[in-house]
Amino acid sequence: MLPPEMAGEQRARGGREVGDSPMASIRRQQTLRGKICDAKQLLQCSGPNKMRDCFCTVNLDQEEIFRTKVVEKSLNPFYGEDFYFEIPRTFQNLSFYIYDKNVIQRDLRIGKVGIKKDDLCNYNGKETWFPLQPIDPNSEVQVSHCLAIFVPDIILECEGLPLVNGQSCDPYASVSVVGPSRNDQKRTKVKKKTSNPQFNEKFYFEVTRSSSYTKKSHFQVEEEDIEKLEVRVDLWNNGNLTQDVFLGEIRISVKVLRSESSHRAWYLLQPKDNGNKSSKCDDLGLLRLSICYTEDHILSSECYTPLRSLMVKSADIKPISASPAFILGEVCRDKYDAILPLVRLLLHHQKLVPFVAQIAQLDLNDTQEANTIFRGNSLATRCLDETMKIVGKHYLKVTLKNVLDEICESPKPCEIDPNRLKEGDNVENHKENLRYYVDKVFYCIVKSSMSCPTVMCDVFSTLRHMAIKHFPKDPQVQYSAVSSFVFLRFFAVAVLSPHSFQLRPHHPDGPTTRILTLISKTIQTLGSVSILSKSKPSSFKEQFMCDFFKMFEDETYTKAVKKFLEEISSTETKEPSEFSESLILKEGEMYKRAQGRTRIGKKNFKKRWFCLTNNEFTYHKQKDKDPVFSIPIKNVLAVEKLDESAFNKNNMFQVIHNEKALYIQANNCVEANEWIEVLSRVSRRNQKRLCKYHPSAFLSGTWLCCKASSESTEGCCPCTVDVPADVALDIDGDRECERIHCLFSMNTQKLQKMEDTCGTIAVYQGPQKEHIDYNFTIEDSVATFKILKQIKTITENLKELHDKYKQGSTSAKYGSQ
Repeated sequence: MLPPEMAGEQRARGGREVGDSPMASIRRQQTLRGKICDAKQLLQCSGPNKMRDCFCTVNLDQEEIFRTKVVEKSLNPFYGEDFYFEIPRTFQNLSFYIYDKNVIQRDLRIGKVGIKKDDLCNYNGKETWFPLQPIDPNSEVQVSHCLAIFVPDIILECEGLPLVNGQSCDPYASVSVVGPSRNDQKRTKVKKKTSNPQFNEKFYFEVTRSSSYTKKSHFQVEEEDIEKLEVRVDLWNNGNLTQDVFLGEIRISVKVLRSESSHRAWYLLQPKDNGNKSSKCDDLGLLRLSICYTEDHILSSECYTPLRSLMVKSADIKPISASPAFILGEVCRDKYDAILPLVRLLLHHQKLVPFVAQIAQLDLNDTQEANTIFRGNSLATRCLDETMKIVGKHYLKVTLKNVLDEICESPKPCEIDPNRLKEGDNVENHKENLRYYVDKVFYCIVKSSMSCPTVMCDVFSTLRHMAIKHFPKDPQVQYSAVSSFVFLRFFAVAVLSPHSFQLRPHHPDGPTTRILTLISKTIQTLGSVSILSKSKPSSFKEQFMCDFFKMFEDETYTKAVKKFLEEISSTETKEPSEFSESLILKEGEMYKRAQGRTRIGKKNFKKRWFCLTNNEFTYHKQKDKDPVFSIPIKNVLAVEKLDESAFNKNNMFQVIHNEKALYIQANNCVEANEWIEVLSRVSRRNQKRLCKYHPSAFLSGTWLCCKASSESTEGCCPCTVDVPADVALDIDGDRECERIHCLFSMNTQKLQKMEDTCGTIAVYQGPQKEHIDYNFTIEDSVATFKILKQIKTITENLKELHDKYKQGSTSAKYGSQ
C-alpha cells in the first residue's frame, strides 16, 4: 500500500505504484490564476425590488478556496478580483458558485460554473462568458479522493473524505447491484468522525438465478442480462437529525468483475449518474471568467542542468537577441507566460540585473525622445514589472498598506469632477480630502527609500546611468528613467488595484475605486518628469485635474521626488537588516486546538482570529481585540503539516515554538498551504529551528506517529525547511526550468520557423530591409541559429525523460491497482 500522500496522487491519475526508479522523485506542481470579472442577467429575486446581494466563490471540487466581496443590489455585479493559488492536492473539478447573501438564513446558491480539470486547458488565457448551471445536490461530489472495492467479497474503504459543516464525516455506504430489471441494495454501518473509513463488511449478491426461473413472468437468465448489470456504491454522510449528505458514487460493470478472480481497485467518486441527469437549465445568468491552470511534473534537479546553464548565461551572449531568454520571449504568444519563470530563474541565480540591462539597451536604441523613455510594453519593461512584484511585495506593504487601509475602510468624499458631483456636494471640501490622501500617500512613498529592496536599487542604478549616456544633454532623463518604473508601474498601479498586490483582501467598491483612481493619477504625475521641469505642464486631459494639480506646483514636491529617485537608484545597499515597524503579513479566521485543559479535561477546537506580523504570531477572540496568545517569531522552531488522523480533521498544521506545538485547522487546503509558507519564510532565519518534528500529535501519553511515550522525544520526520531566508532560496529553480521547458515544447513550430529564418538570412545576401517577412528580432543569424539548436536538443532530451515517466505512471487504466 502506498503512503497516503503518494497514494492519493497516484490513484487520482489511475496510475500504478511507483518503485525505486529514477522517476520516483518527480514532483507535481499545480497553479491556478485568473480573474472573476463580472456576472450579468442573474435570475431576479422573488422579492419586490428583484435585486440581489451577490458574491462568488472558487471551489476545488466542493472545497471553497476563495470568496469575492458582496456586491449589493445588482443583477449585473462587477467583481474584478484576481486570484492566484498553489494547489496542494489532487482535484477533479474547478467550480465557481454565485450566491445570494442572506443575513438571517443560509446563503442561497443561484447557480454554478463547473469545469473539469482536464478541460481547463481549453480556457487558458481567455476571458470567457459561462452560462450558470442549476445546482442539484445529488450531482455535487463532496470529495475528489478515492474509493476501493474488493471482489468477490465486496469490502469498502475510503480515503480523504471532507469536512461537512466544519466537522469530520460520519460516513456510510450503500451498495447496489443494478440492471434493467433489478436494484438490490444493502448498506454499511456508519463510521463515526473519520476521513478514512474502513468498513470491513462483506456483501453478497445473487447475480444469476436458478434454472427454475424460466417463465416469462420471472427474471430470465441470459448472458446479455448479466453483461448489463453494474455494482454501484453511493457514499453518504449520516446527517443524524438532518438530511444525509451525498458525497459521491462509483459504478463498475459486472462484466469487468467477471473477468477477474479478484479485483482490487481505487476509483474517484463521481456525481450521481455521472452528472448526466441534471435538472432543466433555466436562464440563471452568465459569469465572465479568466482562467489559467498549469500543471508541471518536475524531474530531479540534475535533469535540468543543461537548460539551467543555457538560460543563466543569457546576459553574456552577444547580441542579447540571440540569447535563449530573449528567444523565449519572442516565441511565446502570451509574454506573461515566459516572463514569470524567466525572471524568477534569473533572480534565483543573481543574473537578472545584467540581463535587464542588456534588453533595456535595445529599448534605448529605439527611443528618440527622452520623455518617452521606458514607456513601452517591451520585454525589458515587463521583466522589470515582474521583478518589482516579486521582490517588492514586502516593500509595498511597509510603504502603503496602512494608508490604503485608512482610505478603503473609512473613505472621505473626494469627487472633483463637475459632471459627477451630486446636489449639495461641496467641491472645495472634496479637494481638501483628496489632497490629504494624496499628500499622505506621496510622503509615505518618498520617505521609503531605505526599505527599497537591493535588487530594485541595482536595476534602477543601471537604468539611470544608461539613460544619462544615451541622452547626455537632457538633465532630467536620469529621473524619468527611474520614475517610469517606480511611480508609473509600481506605486501608482498598487494604489489603483491594492487587491492585486495583496494589500487589500478584495477589489474596492465603486466609490472607493474612484478615490483611488484620482489618487493614482495625481501620484503618477507628481512622480513623473513633467513636474521636474517647470517648462512642461502636467499631462492631465481633464481640466478639473489640471486645476486640482495646481495645489502641488511647489518646489517642495520636486525636491522630494528627486531626492527619492536618487536614493533608490544608488548602488549602495538600501535594504535594512530588519524592520522596526510591525507589519501585518497575513491574517484571517481559523480554528485552533485549546492550549490548556477545559474543566471536563478535554481539549477542544475554537474559532479564533490569527494575525502574523514580522515580529509575532498571535490569535485573538475577535478581530481588532487584544491578543489572547502570542508567539514571538524568533521562538518559532518549525511550521509543518499535521496528519489528519491526529484529530480526524483535514487542512491542519502545527506551529512548534519554545513551549509546545500550536495545532491549527485552516478553512481549506490552499489557505493551509499559504499559512505554512508565510510562517516558514518569516521564521527561516531563526537559529534554533528544528531539524526533525512529529507529523502527528501526542495524545494519551503516546506520539501517534512513532509511538514514543515521552512528549520530549525528538521528532521522527525531517523538517521541510531548514535553510535561512533569501530571495534565491524562496524560488524553486527546478520548477522554473520545467516551466521554461514546457514553453519551449509548446512552441516548437515557432522555434523551427525561427531556425529556418536564420538559414534564409545566411543564404540571402541582398538588402535585408527588402527581405524582412518574419516577426522575429534576429540581429545575428549565426549566433541565433546556434542557440536554437541547443534549445532544440535540450527540449527533446527533457521530453524523452517525461515520456518515460508518463509510460510508468499512466499506462494503467482507470480503476486499476
